[in-house]
Parts: sequence; structure tokens; C-alpha cells
Amino acid sequence: MQTKITANAQALKRWLSNAEVSLGNHSDRLNAINIFPVADGDTGTNLYLTLRSASRAIADAETTDIGELLGIAGRAAMEDAKGNSGTLLSVFLTAMAEPLQGSTRLSAPLLATALNRAQLRSWSVLSDPVPGTMLSVLEEAARAAMDEPAAQTGDDSNAGLAATLRAVMDAGLAAVVHTELQLDALTQAKVVDAGGVGFLLVLDALRAAALGEELQEELLDGLHGYDVQAPHIHSTMPRMEGVEVMCTINLSPLDAATLRLQLDELGDSVIMSAVNAVGDGYRWRVHVHTPDAGSAIDLLRTVGEPMNLTITELSADGHETNEIVEGSEIHEAHEV
Repeated sequence: MQTKITANAQALKRWLSNAEVSLGNHSDRLNAINIFPVADGDTGTNLYLTLRSASRAIADAETTDIGELLGIAGRAAMEDAKGNSGTLLSVFLTAMAEPLQGSTRLSAPLLATALNRAQLRSWSVLSDPVPGTMLSVLEEAARAAMDEPAAQTGDDSNAGLAATLRAVMDAGLAAVVHTELQLDALTQAKVVDAGGVGFLLVLDALRAAALGEELQEELLDGLHGYDVQAPHIHSTMPRMEGVEVMCTINLSPLDAATLRLQLDELGDSVIMSAVNAVGDGYRWRVHVHTPDAGSAIDLLRTVGEPMNLTITELSADGHETNEIVEGSEIHEAHEV
């Protein structure tokens, strides 16, 4: 039941806190249907851990500026992003924050602008973006927000925000259902995209926090592969060879563009997104899947010094991650 619309900084804190809990509760089922781009069964875990970093970063923040608040959350998520899905989630948060700078309350026009900025940025950070993923869900959610009369007329009323958020949810759910038809791997497995479902949970947490409502317990009912009795689809997929390399690194725009091209030649699932300005360049979050970790690390070190460097096996049985610190010294860690 709706109580009161208070789409301010406190509401956005509740958004990320509730999204953290929701993703944690659903992480096992999200992992179970995770087969794209790699069937490694960790999308739910990666989204949860990334969102947790964002939520905790703003828990004690005192600012009333919702753009500043989301910017803090996004940068924290970016620094600690896990996997392909977690990296895209952190890009979503940082990009969404930009149009909200200087505002103390979310409105329909601001929401539409922020979602549109986020979907444009999210598609652009991937070297080879693919429909049928959380990108498609974000794109349709943004389109629905932009098409709402409240967004088009500049209506900043509570009623306008409520109508826009509900339109966003309707479009997001339809987009999740459609992912099964957009990717051959999902069609053959008869499941929807795990990242898309996780992102839908994040949107529902935003709706609930902004409108003073509860999360929709029945939201995911009927999604293919998502029933609690459904098997862990990823466990039947062929073992994936190679590793996922992630880091942050300070680069000029030119060096970043060059690195992206070189990473495209070395592997796939390349994501590069600027975290914040540093000197004459930017601090970048880098993600790539590659057969050879050594070549990727050598390439990174030709342009800068990678920080928070991790290497994760692309397999569904183990998820072993090596964290590289202080040169070539390796410390083993394990994802939750």
C-alpha cells in the first residue's frame, strides 16, 4: 500500500539498501539461470556484491543532493564491481547520477533523463553490446520513462513520478520476458536473462522506495527458468575456458581508446568506463574475458599501473579469484 511519496536522498538510500537485500535473496536463482555471456553461475552474486558496495558507501552520507549521493554510490560500486553484470550496474548508477546533480528530489522528468543517460552510457562502455541482456531491459525502461506524459511536459508532481515509475516497471518486465527470444543461448535453454532479471529487481526497489510501497513479491512469477524448482541451468553448459580480468587504471582519453582496441583483439566482453577525473585523464574500470591473463596484464602495464587487479576463472565450478597486488605478488581469494 502506498503511504507517501518522498523521493529524496533518504528514499534513494532506502532504494539501494532494499535492492541489496532483494538481490541477496534472489542471488541463487539468478546464478542458476546465468548462461550469458559466460555460463559461470555468478551473476546474482556479482550484482549483490556490487550493489552492497554502493549501498554501504552512502549509508552515512549527509548530503541532500540526490545526484551527489548516487555519484558516491556509483563510484564505490565501480571500484568494487564484480563481473560483467556488476560492472554494468555500476555504470548505470554513475551515469544516472549525472543529470540529478543539484536536485534534492526525484521527479518524472529527472527520472526519464537519468535513465536515458544511463542506457546510453551503458551501451557505449561495451565494445560489443548485445541485445537480450540487462542493456535491453534498461533501454526499454528508459524509453517508457521518456514516453510518459509527465516526463514530456515537465510535470514534477508526485502523481507524475508514480505513473512514470509504474510505466518503467511494466516496460522492464516485458523486456525481461523478451530476452529469451533475443539470444539463441537463452532460447535454447528456455530461460530469461539473469542480468535482466537482476536489474528488474533494482528497478522495483527504486519504485518501492520512491513511492513508499512494498517490493512486488509476485514480480518474477512465471519467468522461464526462474521457478524455485527449476534446475541450475548453467551447470549443464560446457565448461568455459579462459579468465576474467578486472582492474582500475589511470589513463588519458587517448591511451584509454588505444587500450580498448588492443583488448578487443585480445579477448571479448570488453568494458571500459571512466570512474572519475584524475589529473589530465581519468580513472577507468576495465573488464575483459581472455584466454591468457598474462598477456592482458602485460598489455595493461604498457599504458599504466593497474590497481585492484583480479583474475577469475571463467568456469561454473569454483569461481576462484586471484587478486594481484604490489607488482606480481598473488594472493588467493574466493568470491562469496
